[in-house]
Amino acid sequence: MEDIKKSKSTNNSESKSQDSMDDSLENEFEQIKDSADEKYIEIKEAEYLKLVNEVKEFKDKYMRLYAEFDNARKRMDREKQEFIKYANEGLIIELLGVLDSLELSMKAARDNHNDYEAFLKGIEMVMANTYEILKKNGVKPIKALGQPFDPHCHEVLMQEDTDEHDDGIVLEEFQKGYQLGERVIRTVKVKTARRKSENK
Repeated sequence: MEDIKKSKSTNNSESKSQDSMDDSLENEFEQIKDSADEKYIEIKEAEYLKLVNEVKEFKDKYMRLYAEFDNARKRMDREKQEFIKYANEGLIIELLGVLDSLELSMKAARDNHNDYEAFLKGIEMVMANTYEILKKNGVKPIKALGQPFDPHCHEVLMQEDTDEHDDGIVLEEFQKGYQLGERVIRTVKVKTARRKSENK
């Protein structure tokens, strides 16, 4: 009985070994077949050397073009950073002129502290100059007083119960709002009407 078991075990291992050998032979056969399927052509040595030189030239051209492109990209990045850094230079120079006018007004007020009208006129001129600078740079105030409430450009700080105005009408501006082009850069701080009849 033991001899039969040993015989079966031996047969199993021999079978596995045979399968492994078959797989190995099949793989070798596939490799030989694949290599046999490859096509070869014969060319003259001069033609071969010519092709090698052409590949080398194309590679050199590619490397030079890549280097030029990389340098151009780096230059553009530097120029972009410089532009961002100094983009508001013109506006700042104009605002420095406003600051100069304010300093002159303050000096005049100290020297002639009784001349209130002259001081007020100076401040009004500075404000007009400032508004002109903002307008020239595409900044304009947002209309709010008497307008219906607009959540995109108005910010409600207070509401007042009234029957004299429609609900949501802006009654008072606490702080002006501005837009740059079509973009709101600061909302208007407002007080709006709230109908008494709607609160009952």
